[in-house]
Amino acid sequence: MSANPELPDVVRRAFDVCRRAGYVSFCRNETGRLLASLAATRSGIMAEFGTGCGVGTAWLRSGVRGTSASILTAELDPRLASAAAEIFTDDPLVDVLTADWSTLMDKGPYSLLFLDSGDPDAVGVDRLADLVEPGGVVVLDDFVPCQMWPPITDGRVDILREQWLTDERFTAVELMVAPDASLILATRR
Repeated sequence: MSANPELPDVVRRAFDVCRRAGYVSFCRNETGRLLASLAATRSGIMAEFGTGCGVGTAWLRSGVRGTSASILTAELDPRLASAAAEIFTDDPLVDVLTADWSTLMDKGPYSLLFLDSGDPDAVGVDRLADLVEPGGVVVLDDFVPCQMWPPITDGRVDILREQWLTDERFTAVELMVAPDASLILATRR
């Protein structure tokens, strides 16, 4: 994959905040560049569920054009939420909440929703489908690429991945963003 090695200023600031906070769990640059590209096509409210120190949100923000889109993000850990908020102190288009991401469930519908696949019960398609507006996009991160059907992870059918890829409310695809990383990109019909 080719990519400009330069990072947007807001993303560089997010990485600096992560380093100072000692936080190393954040979205990859390959995923971030996709988020920025998608954000450039969106208006309305975008959200990240589980901010960490704000790298994913920074990538989203780097793609926003004009003022017709805003970003809402939530982080449960007060220390991390405070660190992420530092990045966006003077940015009226980004709101960082110190809260469990479930508090964002009633603030949609979202034009773009970014979250990790870590807790299959929390990020199942049935739980999130109504949070996304028609034409809205869900980016579900942190999968290991799989070339078989049904998708197998750790010797078992990956139910979460299978649900997102087959749900009739979405048109979805798994994208490999690096040899060891993939994500689900799903557009609400």
